[in-house]
Amino acid sequence: MKKDDCERLSVAQARNANAVGKKVLLKGWVRTRRDSKGGFSFVELNDGSSMGNIQIIAPNTLSNYESVITKLNTGCSIWATGTIKESPGQGQATEMEAEEIGLYGDAPSTYPLQKKQHSLEFLRSIAHLRPRTNTFGAVERIRNRVSFSIHQYFQELGFYYVHTPLITASDCEGAGQMFRVSTLDPDNPPRTEEGKIDYTQDFFGKPSYLTVSGQLEGETYACGLGKIYTFGPTFRAENSNTTRHLAEFWMIEPEAAFYELEDNMVLAEGLLKRIFADVLKYCPEDMAFFNKMMDKTIIETLQHIIESDFVRLTYTEAIDILIASKQKFEYKVEWGVDLQSEHERYLTEEHFKKPVILYNYPRTIKPFYMKVNDDGKTVRAMDVLVPKIGEIIGGSEREWDLSILEQRMDEQKMDKTHYWWYEDLRRFGSVPHSGFGLGFERVILFITGIANIRDVIPFPRTPGLCEF
Repeated sequence: MKKDDCERLSVAQARNANAVGKKVLLKGWVRTRRDSKGGFSFVELNDGSSMGNIQIIAPNTLSNYESVITKLNTGCSIWATGTIKESPGQGQATEMEAEEIGLYGDAPSTYPLQKKQHSLEFLRSIAHLRPRTNTFGAVERIRNRVSFSIHQYFQELGFYYVHTPLITASDCEGAGQMFRVSTLDPDNPPRTEEGKIDYTQDFFGKPSYLTVSGQLEGETYACGLGKIYTFGPTFRAENSNTTRHLAEFWMIEPEAAFYELEDNMVLAEGLLKRIFADVLKYCPEDMAFFNKMMDKTIIETLQHIIESDFVRLTYTEAIDILIASKQKFEYKVEWGVDLQSEHERYLTEEHFKKPVILYNYPRTIKPFYMKVNDDGKTVRAMDVLVPKIGEIIGGSEREWDLSILEQRMDEQKMDKTHYWWYEDLRRFGSVPHSGFGLGFERVILFITGIANIRDVIPFPRTPGLCEF
């Protein structure tokens, strides 16, 4: 059977019962090979299209049986032609009876991914090979599905996808923990008369950085197109060597003109429910794997969130509940403090037993761009909290009164000259508008039950690590 005469199928397609009877061509990597005394070998093939492998039965009548097939190692890449048949074995609907098998690339015994349990820490050291494992193949398929669902959700609601810049002169959060972008010679930078580095001679003529958020630029397009969203990489130069922080990660940031805080809450709740429903529907095999290997309550938790009405709760009401609980929290609870993960998890896991949207936070703990309430003490901020991790979305109605915005910038000692264009949005046809940010890797972490955020992104960037 010639390769050109066969229908090319993925392993996922070949594992489906409707493939039975087809003469097909498969290509992939060998997971295992087992030789039988009956004169044939069993080759488990995977091509990344699904969690499961397809079993290829290779008889010893094949011309290269002794020279190639009996020498196939874990990690070899091969092609195979043959007929898909119904499998008599348990746990698999189909198998292939091979008529021809060819070797693309050999994998000697030094191949790091032999058939045994590997720690996630070890796999981080071979991030270029870890996509071939069950865990990381499943992570990437889920990342792909969630990405697609996010785009579908916003497109169906009439949002436009906007590409905001990765290089910026503005700090959205006002935190100052940003990666500098420069073409100046670090060994001999030009200096001013005062001895400071002269950034007027740099590429952009001023200090420039990798963005921490596309929000501010997103607001400009929301105030022209109505509803937009961004979905791209962002960067934080925080020296945080934890299981929940990355220096480079992906953010989803919708922004909508004429949306007030309540509209923002509805949009955020709908997005999470859409993501979770789609991943359960379209990635059942991968989700079953994570439910078995990482956290046996994942599927149940996601289903519960999909079926729940998210609680709306003011920050003040949350403080009262936490104080009244008499719980011994590590961090003190009082009005004016930023809530910690332990507080958020108590609200979602113990008190309400469902997701919670907290809103109306103290102005002193939130960024300058959030709309100040009439009480003058709180802003129309919101955080969406879910069981197991706490905050998963943060957002707000934006301050659209220029005079109040400038007061807030002065409070936080910001240089307003860098934000003249942002202030223009309030000078010319200002409107109520709202938006939020969803950390993509935080969502994947939650969905999979994996403990370390470095294991849900293809190539993690953390303090001291910029490999691959």
